[in-house]
Amino acid sequence: MKTEADTNHSIGINIGRHRLQSRAFLAPMAGITDLPVRRMAMRFGAGLAVSEMIASDWLASGDPSALLRAEGEGVGLHVVQLAGCEARWLAEGARIAETAGADIIDINMGCPAKSVTNGQLAGAALLRDIDQAEQLIQAVVTAVKVPVTLKMRLGWDENSIVAPELACRAEAAGIAMVTVHGRTRAQFYNGEADWAAIARVKSEISIPLVANGDLLSYEDASAMRAMAKADAVMIGRGARGRAWFPGYVGRYLETGTIPQDPSLDMQRDVLLELYEGWLSQYGIARGVREARKHIGWTLEAAAHTAGRTSDEVKAWRAKLLAESDPNRVRHGICDAFDDFAWKQAA
Repeated sequence: MKTEADTNHSIGINIGRHRLQSRAFLAPMAGITDLPVRRMAMRFGAGLAVSEMIASDWLASGDPSALLRAEGEGVGLHVVQLAGCEARWLAEGARIAETAGADIIDINMGCPAKSVTNGQLAGAALLRDIDQAEQLIQAVVTAVKVPVTLKMRLGWDENSIVAPELACRAEAAGIAMVTVHGRTRAQFYNGEADWAAIARVKSEISIPLVANGDLLSYEDASAMRAMAKADAVMIGRGARGRAWFPGYVGRYLETGTIPQDPSLDMQRDVLLELYEGWLSQYGIARGVREARKHIGWTLEAAAHTAGRTSDEVKAWRAKLLAESDPNRVRHGICDAFDDFAWKQAA
């Protein structure tokens, strides 16, 4: 299947020896940015597509689920994101990921989940102790030869905005790029991301800065980049069901022209190919389950393209997400898109 990935390479940024040809990236999202999704996003022209967060000690111990998340065959530029609170395990996890083919190691210091911040004292919890955070960064940078990047939030809460200082220390330790989500850990995903606050990080570093949080439209992309003074943007929830969206955002940032959504036929073919990828990645039983949320999001995106109502989406969601036979799901996907296309033409 051919896509419409941007082929204009006049603008890019560097991460170590890697030249990125788009300033729009797919964010790491647990249970979402698995191998099939990352492959598709990169095919459509995303500058980077980061793996789901992987616990470094699980990867070092050979845990099957961690190894599955770290796979990168066919992605192109392969980025593995690690989380942890002990230098030896982060370093060992980074070495294993590098040996397995990772081109870039990303350190997670932004995950707000209680299971991460309370249980492991990892993720965003490290924003409460930037001395320890700096030591962990140094351990990973010295453990591998590939570039190491860092993703974090503004701080633990509004009274401890540490992103500018941590970014400065990270650059001194050898970090090649910093991504900042414009919320504190205390906010989780509530309220609005503060893009202007990210700009204070840019004033402290010379390495590329990526802004993240609440990018849902093309207009958001240009506003975010301007307010955050960012070199690139990272898209999370806005890419659910739209694996093509980061690549298209990159094209928009370069040309200033809003691309048209992929045709309904292309969106259908993308979903069908992803579906086969999930079945192959996880096996039939789990693959069917993993695909359901993606099918729902993709139907919503397709309905928006076709100008269909939320009630029509709900009807198809109810039908497809309850189905467990892969062949019936495939036929149902085709029927849903035929329905959207027929009503779009009517």
